[in-house]
Amino acid sequence: MDAAEFRKRGKEMVDYVADYLEKIEKRQVFPDVEPGYLRPLIADCAPQDPESFEDVFKDIEKIIMPGVTHWHSPYFFAYFPAASSFPALLADMLCGGIGCVGFSWAASPACTELETVMLDWLGKMVNLPEEFLAGKDGQGGGVIQGSASEATLIALLAARTKTIRQVQSEKPELTEAEIMGRLVAYASDQAHSSVERAALIGAVKIKNVPSDDTFTVCGSALKKVLDEDKAAGLIPFFFCATLGTTSCCSFDKLLELGPICNKENIWMHIDAAYAGSAFICPEFRHLLNGVEFADSFNFNPHKWLLVNFDCSAMWVKKRSDLIGAFKLEPLYLQHHHQESGLVTDYRHWQIPLGRRFRSLKLWFVLRMYGVKGLQEHIRKHIRLSHQFEHLVLQDERFEICAEVVLGLVCFRLKGSNELNEALLKSINDAKKIHLVPCHLREKFVLRFAICSRTVESTHIKFAWQHISQLATDLLKTWGQNHHQQ
Repeated sequence: MDAAEFRKRGKEMVDYVADYLEKIEKRQVFPDVEPGYLRPLIADCAPQDPESFEDVFKDIEKIIMPGVTHWHSPYFFAYFPAASSFPALLADMLCGGIGCVGFSWAASPACTELETVMLDWLGKMVNLPEEFLAGKDGQGGGVIQGSASEATLIALLAARTKTIRQVQSEKPELTEAEIMGRLVAYASDQAHSSVERAALIGAVKIKNVPSDDTFTVCGSALKKVLDEDKAAGLIPFFFCATLGTTSCCSFDKLLELGPICNKENIWMHIDAAYAGSAFICPEFRHLLNGVEFADSFNFNPHKWLLVNFDCSAMWVKKRSDLIGAFKLEPLYLQHHHQESGLVTDYRHWQIPLGRRFRSLKLWFVLRMYGVKGLQEHIRKHIRLSHQFEHLVLQDERFEICAEVVLGLVCFRLKGSNELNEALLKSINDAKKIHLVPCHLREKFVLRFAICSRTVESTHIKFAWQHISQLATDLLKTWGQNHHQQ
């Protein structure tokens, strides 16, 4: 394909994507395929001779689309939103076109510098304390990670290195292995599984701090676990606070937890993967109060801020803590500006060496929506979640299982877990809308997340009528087939 054909085909692809997104609600939100559906539809091995673009293009609808779950459908209410917008898609095209691998400043100065500035823009939008910003000569700063899981892992590894060095300076007789064996990380029993996974990769113990009846961790619960572990000779070094848990969007009490972490010299990382985007609205910013006690903070613009995956924003108070943990300087990666103090080499802030020019999509979206446009997007989603909550509360057969703060509603039929599992199965088998469940303590709960950029009040009403009708049908047969305990 030469540049002339690329122009032609590029326009066709843009038209295809625009049509796909414009007409997405006509597609069934969840596919009708069985595992292994794709292999028989394509050849056993790659073609020896080149095929035409037409051949490839016509296979998109034939082979790919039948197996796509349409995350951007207004009938998709599962997981959390996956952000997307036309400005972000255009920026991603440019990112692919430039195609740099931005591991160091010299590898592409614009790639590094735009990222530093965009993370300052974003940090100011959520009113982060000054010390998290790079500014012209700050100690902190932001970086785009691939996902919140990576941000948590990076924070944990940096905390681990920092603690080992600290303990060794105080007790030089202890080996690194002895210290490692005594390190403990902590997170809420509601925290995302990626926190436990970070501890697994980081080869340290992790303990759950019990949450209260609102699924929140408070200071006294953390203090109790810390006191027990310290008495047993363990070394607490890392706590991951969650703002907006995956199951029910609950918020750990930063104002209680932060001072404890600071006093005990424990690195506090805040995972606000989903909820963080809402902090650009002044009326939700109080949910971030206490961030001033944290060492690192992360949220995903690729969830709720119209920037497509992958774009996970992470800030640290002291970038030297990250760089100190990950810095290696082979000659082939050195360049003559690296000691200038003005230069960031993001390879020291992340797991991989290479990185894409991801700040372009942040730049495009922030400029083309403006803070006001993004605030309106968030507020609309939250209004729709309260609309759904209101519909649920009007039906005495159902209950709401957790406070609705942002764009997630946790609800269920009053009755057994089996009944709710059957309801979810009938919802997802019908494939008119898509939901996923969670467990809140011993209850099986349905999660209704407002996801799509194009979702409107009519889609919420449709979803509720559909759920309500399926519940009516289920309850008719359920009473005959099951004796309620």
